[in-house]
Amino acid sequence: MFVITGRAQRVGSRAWAPAEAESLGLVGWVRNAADGSVEGEAEGPRPAVEQFLARCREGPMFAQVRSGRDAAGQKQGFEVRR
Repeated sequence: MFVITGRAQRVGSRAWAPAEAESLGLVGWVRNAADGSVEGEAEGPRPAVEQFLARCREGPMFAQVRSGRDAAGQKQGFEVRR
């Protein structure tokens, strides 16, 4: 699971995260959280997940990652949730 905090909503995080994840061959989901953060799961090979989390730390302007880890399971694609 990853969480992007700070000014995470209304800066394009939900559109940005799937594009970044899919470019690395990852699957998972992303959504706005009630507390103003953006959260999601990214699944795939550990090096790709780590690269994705590193990109999140630099991601959309004014956003910053509070925490992140890879998730286990068998997902298909990358989706935006509401």
